[in-house]
Amino acid sequence: MKILSITTSSPICGVAILEDFAPLKEISLNNGLTHSETLMPMIKQILEETNLQLTDMDLLVCDIGPGSFTGIRIGIATIKAFADSLPIKAIGINSLEALSYHFKTCGVVCSLLDAKKDNVYCEILENTGEFYVPRRIASFENIDNFLFELQHLKLDYPLTFVGSGAIHYKDKILNYLPNSKFTLNHELSAVNVGMAGMYHYTNKIISELQPLYLRKSEAEQKWEDKQSGSKQ
Repeated sequence: MKILSITTSSPICGVAILEDFAPLKEISLNNGLTHSETLMPMIKQILEETNLQLTDMDLLVCDIGPGSFTGIRIGIATIKAFADSLPIKAIGINSLEALSYHFKTCGVVCSLLDAKKDNVYCEILENTGEFYVPRRIASFENIDNFLFELQHLKLDYPLTFVGSGAIHYKDKILNYLPNSKFTLNHELSAVNVGMAGMYHYTNKIISELQPLYLRKSEAEQKWEDKQSGSKQ
């Protein structure tokens, strides 16, 4: 089964082709949020380098957030356009779940994405060796409140942290949870998105192509603040 997967929810724009759970080729660029300009040329390049066509694909996968609102929309629109023109199944994968695939051994992993201003997007999953089981659903949290909650759960096992939030708040994490561990790779990758997509597909997990924002955009928040102020 051949899979075309993309990631656009972070500053990294990535494209991969997998055969089941095995990556055949991956291309990624970290040029900031210029995905509208780079994504289609990258897809063209990876198809040419693997001597494949879109019609050879059995599954299309993209990450749906949380992350960059613009990047999420670009990725979803691209995959939807392909799926609308070709009879290929298309699914969306939570970026936090995709991050957890960096954690290869059995145990509990906490995916953290830095959301600025001491906030994070977070999710906790357990890798059982066969399944990735959600232990705390994806949410938008203040980092101190989130770590305080984890600290008072008095977990009898170490958490392994992954993601930009794990890097940015590493000292704070260790202050609350001294036994914490950290993965070596913290970047979103199209390969991991594809692996998660294959896992969802084979286990018949519903994975819709809808944005997962978890919070309001800065523009929406400013508009609401302005409207609230005008009513006072």
